[in-house]
This record gives sequence, structure tokens and C-alpha cells, in this order.
Amino acid sequence: MMYKRLSHTLLTALAACLIGFSSLAHAQAVEEKPSALAMTTDAVLIRPVLLATTVVGTAVYIVSLPFSLLGGNAAEAGEVLVKGPAEATFVRCLGCTNSGRKQAVVSE
Repeated sequence: MMYKRLSHTLLTALAACLIGFSSLAHAQAVEEKPSALAMTTDAVLIRPVLLATTVVGTAVYIVSLPFSLLGGNAAEAGEVLVKGPAEATFVRCLGCTNSGRKQAVVSE
């Protein structure tokens, strides 16, 4: 029962964070040209680790929220524990090292 409640709470928090960070999709443009190896490594190894970091960071943020509210650094804690890993996971082109969306090539 406790495990089900905890997993439901974490899933709800993750969904709320993903909805809240949807504006991050309009981040700065990236001018990188990653190789096939960089893209493969990013897709197979890096993104799953960053997703796990985002989930764990969200859980840590929720648990530490009362203390960071009392300490006055809730926004900073959210930035470091949730927003940073979420940006690196979801708002970064495959194989790129900087967060941001890759510019679409427009031909006239």
C-alpha cells in the first residue's frame, strides 16, 4: 500500500514537472552537429541516466521542500534538483552537449 502511494505521488510529481517545463521547449537554438556515435551514446546511455536523475531529483526536492521553504531557497533547490536535469533530458538535441532545440533548416 505504501509503495503504491509513493509511486503514485512520484508519477504525479513527474507529470506536473513535465507539464511545468513545457515552456523549456522554446529554449535557445543549438548549432552543434553531433556524430552518429554521439547520438547513439546519448540515446542508449545518457538519456536514461538523465531521466533517472530527473525522477530522483524530483523526489528529493519534494522531500526537502519543507526545509528549503524554511531556509528560503526553494526556488534554487528546484532549479538544481529538477529543472537542470529536466532540461538536459528533454530540451536537448540528440547527441548535443548544450541544452536547447536544434534550429530547423529552412530552404527557400
